[in-house]
Amino acid sequence: MTLLIGAWTIGVILSLLALGVFISFRVFDFPDITADGSITFGAAIAAVLLVQGTGPLLASVAAFCGGLLAGAVTGVLHTKFRINGLLSGILVMTTLYSVNLHVMGKSNVPLLSVNTFPAEAEALAHRLLGATGAGATGAGATGAGATGAGATGALNAFGWEVSLRDAGVLVSVLCIIAVVGTGLYAFFRTNLGTAMRATGDNQQMIRALGVNVGNMIVLGLALSNGLIALSGALLAQYQGFADVQMGIGMVVWGLASVIIGEALVGSRQLGAVIVGAVMGSVLFRLLVAIALRAGLNPNDLKLITAAFVFVALVLPDLLVQLRPKRARAGYA
Repeated sequence: MTLLIGAWTIGVILSLLALGVFISFRVFDFPDITADGSITFGAAIAAVLLVQGTGPLLASVAAFCGGLLAGAVTGVLHTKFRINGLLSGILVMTTLYSVNLHVMGKSNVPLLSVNTFPAEAEALAHRLLGATGAGATGAGATGAGATGAGATGALNAFGWEVSLRDAGVLVSVLCIIAVVGTGLYAFFRTNLGTAMRATGDNQQMIRALGVNVGNMIVLGLALSNGLIALSGALLAQYQGFADVQMGIGMVVWGLASVIIGEALVGSRQLGAVIVGAVMGSVLFRLLVAIALRAGLNPNDLKLITAAFVFVALVLPDLLVQLRPKRARAGYA
Protein backbone atom coordinates (compact mmCIF):
# COMPACT_ATOMS: atom_id res chain seq x y z
CA MET A 1 0.00 0.00 0.00
CA THR A 2 2.91 2.34 0.70
CA LEU A 3 4.12 1.87 -2.88
CA LEU A 4 0.67 2.70 -4.23
CA ILE A 5 0.27 5.81 -2.09
CA GLY A 6 3.78 6.95 -3.02
CA ALA A 7 3.08 6.47 -6.73
CA TRP A 8 -0.17 8.42 -6.39
CA THR A 9 1.59 11.25 -4.57
CA ILE A 10 4.42 11.58 -7.09
CA GLY A 11 1.94 11.35 -9.94
CA VAL A 12 -0.14 14.19 -8.48
CA ILE A 13 2.97 16.31 -7.88
CA LEU A 14 4.16 15.74 -11.45
CA SER A 15 0.72 16.66 -12.77
CA LEU A 16 1.91 20.27 -12.33
CA LEU A 17 4.63 19.38 -14.83
CA ALA A 18 1.96 17.92 -17.12
CA LEU A 19 -0.10 21.12 -16.89
CA GLY A 20 2.97 23.19 -17.73
CA VAL A 21 3.76 21.01 -20.73
CA PHE A 22 0.12 21.22 -21.78
CA ILE A 23 0.33 25.02 -21.90
CA SER A 24 3.49 25.10 -24.01
CA PHE A 25 2.88 22.12 -26.32
CA ARG A 26 -0.90 22.13 -26.65
CA VAL A 27 -2.01 25.73 -26.11
CA PHE A 28 0.88 27.41 -27.94
CA ASP A 29 2.20 24.49 -30.02
CA PHE A 30 5.65 25.54 -28.77
CA PRO A 31 8.34 22.83 -28.38
CA ASP A 32 9.66 24.13 -25.06
CA ILE A 33 12.60 22.11 -23.77
CA THR A 34 13.13 24.56 -20.91
CA ALA A 35 11.11 22.19 -18.71
CA ASP A 36 14.11 19.92 -18.13
CA GLY A 37 15.98 22.84 -16.59
CA SER A 38 13.15 24.73 -14.91
CA ILE A 39 11.95 21.76 -12.84
CA THR A 40 15.45 21.46 -11.39
CA PHE A 41 15.63 25.24 -11.01
CA GLY A 42 12.49 25.19 -8.87
CA ALA A 43 13.85 22.33 -6.79
CA ALA A 44 17.17 24.11 -6.31
CA ILE A 45 15.57 27.39 -5.21
CA ALA A 46 13.24 25.65 -2.77
CA ALA A 47 15.99 23.44 -1.36
CA VAL A 48 18.38 26.32 -0.69
CA LEU A 49 15.68 28.42 0.95
CA LEU A 50 14.50 25.52 3.10
CA VAL A 51 18.04 24.82 4.31
CA GLN A 52 18.32 28.48 5.27
CA GLY A 53 15.17 28.22 7.40
CA THR A 54 12.51 29.55 5.02
CA GLY A 55 9.04 28.03 5.34
CA PRO A 56 7.87 25.48 2.75
CA LEU A 57 5.12 27.76 1.42
CA LEU A 58 7.41 30.72 0.79
CA ALA A 59 10.11 28.46 -0.67
CA SER A 60 7.59 26.93 -3.08
CA VAL A 61 6.32 30.37 -4.13
CA ALA A 62 9.91 31.49 -4.75
CA ALA A 63 10.45 28.39 -6.91
CA PHE A 64 7.33 29.25 -8.91
CA CYS A 65 8.68 32.77 -9.49
CA GLY A 66 12.02 31.31 -10.60
CA GLY A 67 10.19 29.20 -13.16
CA LEU A 68 8.31 32.27 -14.38
CA LEU A 69 11.65 33.97 -15.01
CA ALA A 70 13.11 30.96 -16.86
CA GLY A 71 10.08 30.66 -19.12
CA ALA A 72 10.03 34.39 -19.79
CA VAL A 73 13.68 34.26 -20.90
CA THR A 74 12.85 31.50 -23.38
CA GLY A 75 9.94 33.53 -24.71
CA VAL A 76 12.05 36.68 -25.07
CA LEU A 77 14.77 34.80 -26.95
CA HIS A 78 12.14 33.50 -29.36
CA THR A 79 10.02 36.62 -29.83
CA LYS A 80 12.51 39.48 -29.48
CA PHE A 81 15.68 37.90 -30.86
CA ARG A 82 13.94 35.74 -33.48
CA ILE A 83 15.61 32.54 -32.32
CA ASN A 84 13.92 29.28 -33.22
CA GLY A 85 11.60 28.13 -30.42
CA LEU A 86 13.31 24.77 -29.99
CA LEU A 87 16.75 26.39 -29.89
CA SER A 88 15.54 28.99 -27.41
CA GLY A 89 14.45 26.27 -25.01
CA ILE A 90 17.71 24.38 -25.47
CA LEU A 91 19.74 27.52 -24.75
CA VAL A 92 17.87 28.27 -21.53
CA MET A 93 17.88 24.62 -20.44
CA THR A 94 21.64 24.41 -20.96
CA THR A 95 22.18 27.68 -19.10
CA LEU A 96 20.02 26.54 -16.22
CA TYR A 97 22.29 23.55 -15.59
CA SER A 98 25.10 25.88 -14.56
CA VAL A 99 22.68 28.22 -12.81
CA ASN A 100 21.32 25.34 -10.74
CA LEU A 101 24.83 24.35 -9.68
CA HIS A 102 25.53 27.93 -8.59
CA VAL A 103 22.21 28.14 -6.71
CA MET A 104 22.75 24.90 -4.81
CA GLY A 105 26.51 25.27 -4.46
CA LYS A 106 26.86 21.53 -5.13
CA SER A 107 25.21 18.84 -7.17
CA ASN A 108 22.89 17.58 -4.41
CA VAL A 109 21.17 19.24 -1.45
CA PRO A 110 19.63 16.91 1.19
CA LEU A 111 16.41 18.02 2.89
CA LEU A 112 15.91 15.24 5.42
CA SER A 113 16.70 17.42 8.43
CA VAL A 114 14.75 20.56 7.45
CA ASN A 115 11.09 21.50 7.65
CA THR A 116 9.30 20.61 4.41
CA PHE A 117 5.67 20.44 3.37
CA PRO A 118 5.46 16.64 4.01
CA ALA A 119 6.52 17.26 7.61
CA GLU A 120 3.88 19.96 8.00
CA ALA A 121 1.26 17.74 6.36
CA GLU A 122 2.11 14.94 8.79
CA ALA A 123 1.88 17.30 11.76
CA LEU A 124 -1.50 18.55 10.56
CA ALA A 125 -2.73 14.97 10.12
CA HIS A 126 -1.66 14.16 13.67
CA ARG A 127 -3.49 17.21 15.02
CA LEU A 128 -6.67 16.35 13.13
CA LEU A 129 -6.69 12.57 13.58
CA GLY A 130 -4.28 11.84 16.40
CA ALA A 131 -6.75 12.50 19.21
CA THR A 132 -9.35 10.23 17.66
CA GLY A 133 -6.88 7.41 17.17
CA ALA A 134 -5.45 7.78 20.67
CA GLY A 135 -8.82 7.12 22.20
CA ALA A 136 -9.19 3.83 20.34
CA THR A 137 -6.81 2.00 22.65
CA GLY A 138 -6.03 2.15 26.32
CA ALA A 139 -2.89 3.49 27.86
CA GLY A 140 -1.71 -0.02 28.55
CA ALA A 141 -2.23 -1.35 25.00
CA THR A 142 0.66 -3.21 23.51
CA GLY A 143 2.28 -2.25 20.23
CA ALA A 144 0.82 -5.28 18.50
CA GLY A 145 -2.70 -4.50 19.57
CA ALA A 146 -2.69 -0.75 18.97
CA THR A 147 -4.83 0.18 15.98
CA GLY A 148 -5.58 3.87 16.50
CA ALA A 149 -3.94 6.66 14.54
CA GLY A 150 -2.55 8.20 17.68
CA ALA A 151 -1.03 4.97 18.90
CA THR A 152 0.55 3.73 15.68
CA GLY A 153 0.70 6.80 13.49
CA ALA A 154 -1.37 4.96 10.88
CA LEU A 155 -4.88 4.88 9.47
CA ASN A 156 -7.01 1.95 8.36
CA ALA A 157 -8.16 2.72 4.83
CA PHE A 158 -10.34 0.02 3.24
CA GLY A 159 -8.48 -2.65 5.16
CA TRP A 160 -5.03 -1.25 4.34
CA GLU A 161 -2.78 0.39 6.89
CA VAL A 162 -1.67 3.84 5.71
CA SER A 163 0.71 6.02 7.69
CA LEU A 164 -0.48 9.46 8.69
CA ARG A 165 2.47 10.98 6.86
CA ASP A 166 1.58 9.32 3.54
CA ALA A 167 -2.11 10.15 3.92
CA GLY A 168 -1.44 13.74 4.95
CA VAL A 169 0.97 14.37 2.07
CA LEU A 170 -1.38 12.84 -0.51
CA VAL A 171 -4.34 14.91 0.70
CA SER A 172 -2.15 18.05 0.73
CA VAL A 173 -0.93 17.64 -2.85
CA LEU A 174 -4.47 16.83 -4.00
CA CYS A 175 -5.64 20.10 -2.47
CA ILE A 176 -2.77 21.98 -4.16
CA ILE A 177 -3.60 20.47 -7.55
CA ALA A 178 -7.30 21.23 -7.09
CA VAL A 179 -6.51 24.88 -6.39
CA VAL A 180 -4.01 25.18 -9.26
CA GLY A 181 -6.24 23.36 -11.75
CA THR A 182 -9.28 25.47 -10.83
CA GLY A 183 -7.23 28.66 -11.02
CA LEU A 184 -5.81 27.67 -14.40
CA TYR A 185 -9.28 26.90 -15.74
CA ALA A 186 -10.61 30.24 -14.49
CA PHE A 187 -7.61 32.10 -15.92
CA PHE A 188 -7.99 30.63 -19.40
CA ARG A 189 -11.61 31.75 -19.45
CA THR A 190 -10.69 35.40 -18.83
CA ASN A 191 -10.04 37.83 -21.70
CA LEU A 192 -6.29 37.47 -21.24
CA GLY A 193 -6.45 33.69 -21.08
CA THR A 194 -8.72 33.53 -24.11
CA ALA A 195 -6.26 35.72 -26.03
CA MET A 196 -3.45 33.33 -25.09
CA ARG A 197 -5.41 30.32 -26.32
CA ALA A 198 -6.33 32.15 -29.52
CA THR A 199 -2.66 32.98 -30.06
CA GLY A 200 -1.87 29.30 -30.14
CA ASP A 201 -4.77 28.56 -32.50
CA ASN A 202 -4.32 31.36 -35.05
CA GLN A 203 -1.62 34.00 -34.65
CA GLN A 204 -2.64 35.96 -37.73
CA MET A 205 -6.21 36.31 -36.54
CA ILE A 206 -5.28 37.39 -33.03
CA ARG A 207 -2.68 39.82 -34.40
CA ALA A 208 -5.36 41.39 -36.61
CA LEU A 209 -7.42 42.00 -33.46
CA GLY A 210 -4.60 44.10 -32.01
CA VAL A 211 -3.12 41.56 -29.59
CA ASN A 212 0.65 41.47 -29.20
CA VAL A 213 1.48 37.86 -30.10
CA GLY A 214 4.99 38.09 -28.69
CA ASN A 215 3.76 39.15 -25.27
CA MET A 216 1.23 36.34 -25.22
CA ILE A 217 3.93 33.76 -25.98
CA VAL A 218 6.26 35.16 -23.31
CA LEU A 219 3.46 35.15 -20.73
CA GLY A 220 2.37 31.65 -21.67
CA LEU A 221 5.87 30.19 -21.46
CA ALA A 222 6.43 31.96 -18.15
CA LEU A 223 3.24 30.44 -16.71
CA SER A 224 4.16 27.03 -18.10
CA ASN A 225 7.61 26.97 -16.54
CA GLY A 226 6.31 28.47 -13.31
CA LEU A 227 4.07 25.43 -12.84
CA ILE A 228 6.92 23.12 -13.80
CA ALA A 229 9.27 24.75 -11.28
CA LEU A 230 6.59 24.48 -8.60
CA SER A 231 6.36 20.78 -9.40
CA GLY A 232 10.13 20.51 -8.93
CA ALA A 233 9.95 22.28 -5.58
CA LEU A 234 7.25 19.93 -4.26
CA LEU A 235 9.01 16.88 -5.67
CA ALA A 236 12.30 17.81 -4.00
CA GLN A 237 10.55 18.27 -0.65
CA TYR A 238 8.73 14.97 -0.99
CA GLN A 239 11.74 12.87 -1.98
CA GLY A 240 14.01 14.63 0.51
CA PHE A 241 16.66 16.09 -1.79
CA ALA A 242 17.28 18.27 -4.82
CA ASP A 243 19.69 16.99 -7.45
CA VAL A 244 21.09 18.76 -10.49
CA GLN A 245 20.26 15.71 -12.66
CA MET A 246 16.62 15.34 -11.58
CA GLY A 247 15.19 17.19 -14.60
CA ILE A 248 16.61 14.98 -17.33
CA GLY A 249 13.80 13.67 -19.56
CA MET A 250 11.02 15.38 -17.60
CA VAL A 251 9.59 17.10 -20.67
CA VAL A 252 8.98 13.64 -22.19
CA TRP A 253 7.31 12.56 -18.95
CA GLY A 254 5.02 15.59 -19.07
CA LEU A 255 4.16 15.02 -22.71
CA ALA A 256 3.36 11.37 -22.02
CA SER A 257 1.01 12.44 -19.21
CA VAL A 258 -0.78 14.89 -21.49
CA ILE A 259 -1.19 12.28 -24.24
CA ILE A 260 -2.55 9.69 -21.79
CA GLY A 261 -4.91 12.29 -20.33
CA GLU A 262 -6.29 13.22 -23.73
CA ALA A 263 -6.92 9.56 -24.46
CA LEU A 264 -8.66 9.08 -21.11
CA VAL A 265 -11.06 12.02 -21.34
CA GLY A 266 -11.58 11.87 -25.12
CA SER A 267 -12.35 15.59 -25.27
CA ARG A 268 -10.55 18.81 -26.14
CA GLN A 269 -12.65 20.99 -23.84
CA LEU A 270 -10.51 23.06 -21.48
CA GLY A 271 -11.79 21.64 -18.21
CA ALA A 272 -11.64 18.06 -19.46
CA VAL A 273 -8.08 18.49 -20.75
CA ILE A 274 -6.88 19.91 -17.42
CA VAL A 275 -8.45 17.02 -15.51
CA GLY A 276 -7.09 14.62 -18.11
CA ALA A 277 -3.54 15.91 -17.65
CA VAL A 278 -3.76 15.22 -13.91
CA MET A 279 -5.26 11.78 -14.51
CA GLY A 280 -2.64 10.98 -17.13
CA SER A 281 0.19 11.92 -14.81
CA VAL A 282 -1.15 9.75 -11.99
CA LEU A 283 -1.84 6.80 -14.29
CA PHE A 284 1.56 7.04 -15.93
CA ARG A 285 3.29 7.06 -12.55
CA LEU A 286 1.24 4.05 -11.43
CA LEU A 287 2.25 2.19 -14.58
CA VAL A 288 5.88 3.02 -13.93
CA ALA A 289 5.61 1.85 -10.32
CA ILE A 290 3.99 -1.42 -11.40
CA ALA A 291 6.68 -1.96 -14.04
CA LEU A 292 9.46 -1.35 -11.53
CA ARG A 293 7.78 -3.66 -9.03
CA ALA A 294 7.53 -6.34 -11.74
CA GLY A 295 11.30 -6.22 -12.30
CA LEU A 296 11.90 -3.51 -14.92
CA ASN A 297 15.51 -2.36 -14.91
CA PRO A 298 15.48 1.25 -13.65
CA ASN A 299 18.17 2.04 -16.22
CA ASP A 300 15.60 1.39 -18.96
CA LEU A 301 12.95 3.73 -17.51
CA LYS A 302 13.72 6.71 -19.75
CA LEU A 303 13.95 4.45 -22.80
CA ILE A 304 10.55 2.91 -22.09
CA THR A 305 9.06 6.37 -21.51
CA ALA A 306 10.38 7.67 -24.83
CA ALA A 307 9.14 4.57 -26.64
CA PHE A 308 5.68 4.97 -25.12
CA VAL A 309 5.46 8.62 -26.19
CA PHE A 310 6.55 7.65 -29.71
CA VAL A 311 3.82 5.02 -29.96
CA ALA A 312 1.20 7.37 -28.51
CA LEU A 313 2.09 10.07 -31.06
CA VAL A 314 2.24 7.79 -34.09
CA LEU A 315 -0.59 5.33 -33.39
CA PRO A 316 -3.61 7.68 -33.90
CA ASP A 317 -2.46 8.80 -37.37
CA LEU A 318 -1.56 5.23 -38.27
CA LEU A 319 -5.03 4.00 -37.36
CA VAL A 320 -6.61 6.73 -39.49
CA GLN A 321 -4.48 5.71 -42.47
CA LEU A 322 -5.35 2.02 -42.06
CA ARG A 323 -9.12 2.48 -41.90
CA PRO A 324 -9.69 3.28 -45.62
CA LYS A 325 -7.52 0.32 -46.64
CA ARG A 326 -9.55 -2.03 -44.47
CA ALA A 327 -12.78 -0.62 -45.84
CA ARG A 328 -11.64 -1.11 -49.43
CA ALA A 329 -10.49 -4.64 -48.67
CA GLY A 330 -13.86 -5.52 -47.14
CA TYR A 331 -15.74 -4.02 -50.10
CA ALA A 332 -13.67 -6.01 -52.60
